[in-house]
Amino acid sequence: MSDINIVLLEPEIPQNTGNISRTCAATGVTLHLIEPLGFEISDRTLKRAGLDYWKFLDVKYYKNIDEFFASNEGVFWFFTTKAEKKYSDVCYDGKVYLIFGKETKGLPEDLLKANRDHCVRIPMLDEIRSLNLSNAAAIAVYEALRQRDFEGFKTEGDLFK
Repeated sequence: MSDINIVLLEPEIPQNTGNISRTCAATGVTLHLIEPLGFEISDRTLKRAGLDYWKFLDVKYYKNIDEFFASNEGVFWFFTTKAEKKYSDVCYDGKVYLIFGKETKGLPEDLLKANRDHCVRIPMLDEIRSLNLSNAAAIAVYEALRQRDFEGFKTEGDLFK
């Protein structure tokens, strides 16, 4: 698996987590789920969104955020609409964790304040509250992969063969 990780803190919507799990499976990214979850892992909507990719997924579970931080080392990037810098302005070298909050509230403000230099945002129009969680996670993962020149990925199609 890669050194890129997606972390979901208390995700609430199974379809989002299912879609993110499919992105993780397709990119070799590890998915970290921090409880409480707003659904059961056996939830059929979660499995349907992830389709048959669940078997290719490297997923880790944590009882709370403290357990997550105690179990992992690397560079942590906190995705939030409140950040001052853009996600594309930072370097995703080495082991990185792309951390996202729950759909209704995002990441806790005290966590963001404690990690201000590692908070990043995905630009959008001012009138829009936020992007869908699974879309935001995909944008983040593919920026990290782009910075690594998609090393190890199939980058050419066979349309003209």
